[in-house]
Amino acid sequence: MPLIDIGANLTHDSFDRDRDAVLQRARDAGVARIVVTGASREHSPKALALAQAHPGFLSATAGVHPHHATEYTDECDAELRALHAHPEVVAVGECGLDYFRDFSPRPAQRRAFERQLQIAADNGKPLFLHQRDAHDDFMAIMREFDGRVGPTVVHCFTGTRAELFDYLDRDWHIGITGWLCDERRGAHLRELAPNIPAHRLMVETDAPYLLPRTLRPMPKDRRNEPAFLPHIVEELARDRGEDAAVTAAATAATARTFFRLPA
Repeated sequence: MPLIDIGANLTHDSFDRDRDAVLQRARDAGVARIVVTGASREHSPKALALAQAHPGFLSATAGVHPHHATEYTDECDAELRALHAHPEVVAVGECGLDYFRDFSPRPAQRRAFERQLQIAADNGKPLFLHQRDAHDDFMAIMREFDGRVGPTVVHCFTGTRAELFDYLDRDWHIGITGWLCDERRGAHLRELAPNIPAHRLMVETDAPYLLPRTLRPMPKDRRNEPAFLPHIVEELARDRGEDAAVTAAATAATARTFFRLPA
């Protein structure tokens, strides 16, 4: 059951002590490829370096998360464009809007988002997007780039039925995480999961965040890692009424096509 984790924050400092062991556990669990998320000026270059150190197993994204939008300067834009010249960087982002935490002012978030969409329009790479509590502005900005950007995934989808169908109506892809396993916040995702077409569905851990609450045994440090992706797939498959092997194969095939990964 080879799997592809489309979003893992493997440059996070919680992995500094045992990153090689984390990667080996992922391989042992059947994870065939991981896309390492680049989400800031600091971590996007680190994501590329990690991908270059593990060819054929790791790829990277490069972007600036809305939490870090205030760091998006002309120099930052140039840095990102230079990162995207490398083939190991397979998507623009993580970028988007986050009005839930508002760690950066909303005008700065919108400007940083628009500038990264322009990078995607210029280089043709897929988009790896974040949206939380900002759906209307998110959609309005995306409409400004209609016909100019390529394949799009709304990663770590946690939204409403209406939001899901807005994305699917635009032929965007959906990334599902261990949020699905959270009985407090993610129960609605179990009902929505069967509505996502197989060719639009991908899976991710968002490690070290979003540890699946149904995982047993729980790691003592409560850190999520790519080796737990099979657990998410099993939960997702049950909600979709299909065998886990079917979900695994379909999500992996979709990810390979979306990110233009070699077979």
